[in-house]
Amino acid sequence: MDLEATQELTGASVPAGGTTQVADEVIEKIAVAAARAVPGVAELGGDVARFFNAVLDRVGLEQVGDARRGCSAHVTGDAAVVNLVLVIQAGRPVPEITGQVRARVTEAVEAYGLRVDEVNIRVDDVAIDGPATSTPAGEARDATGPAVTRG
Repeated sequence: MDLEATQELTGASVPAGGTTQVADEVIEKIAVAAARAVPGVAELGGDVARFFNAVLDRVGLEQVGDARRGCSAHVTGDAAVVNLVLVIQAGRPVPEITGQVRARVTEAVEAYGLRVDEVNIRVDDVAIDGPATSTPAGEARDATGPAVTRG
């Protein structure tokens, strides 16, 4: 009798059905990590995001919200659209950097089994002498110099 029960259980070991959904936030984290790995990418995020990140850094919360900063993604079924906001290092050709970012982000996201339909990139700023941070008055500071008002 035990043999019959065992045979019935092993015959019923078909995987359960169901759906799998990948959250937009997961793709955002993957895309940010891939984009940061590209030489010439200084930072991610627009002026406001970089300003708040600088404030968080100063109060000792440098990891808060950092994993997805500068990226939004939308996943529909098995396809993703990724939008990135970059700060590039001065003297680097924009088409070269953005092409490498698109390739790395696409490769990284597709490694998780999703198709990438688009990687849209906005170059928001250029970093001169290190990563730029913004101040609330529309001024930019580099890592070593005084505030410079944008024109």
